[in-house]
Amino acid sequence: MQTIRIKTPSTDSAQPSGQGPGRDLSPLLAGAATAVAGVGAVLALADVDSPLRGPFTLFFLLAAPSVAIGAALRGLEPFGRVLVSVAGAVAVDMLVAQGMLAVHRWSVHGGIAAVTAISSLVLLLVLVRRLRGRTARGRA
Repeated sequence: MQTIRIKTPSTDSAQPSGQGPGRDLSPLLAGAATAVAGVGAVLALADVDSPLRGPFTLFFLLAAPSVAIGAALRGLEPFGRVLVSVAGAVAVDMLVAQGMLAVHRWSVHGGIAAVTAISSLVLLLVLVRRLRGRTARGRA
């Protein structure tokens, strides 16, 4: 029989490893970005006259497709992934605007709804692809 001993953290450091200030800012920043994007979409859809409506809506129009495209590109390096996802977001926004203008159905509400639908569809497809990959690995 073997005895397993649990090592206690050394008293040399004031903070436990991985718990220093600034270590876990990613979830906090992701939550703040989600809140800002959501507020931007709501402000645009509700026609609220606010000085924050323009910047928050622009942030939503760039962030929603960027996150969806970035989730689909897990294999790239972080810098390349950010660059491609932002360029893809601009392309999605431009294609939505061009398509709406081509059929003479341009509206702010329609544009926000179309970008939301496309981004949600891409995220849904990524989730389905990952779930299928897990079930295929589980069978093997």
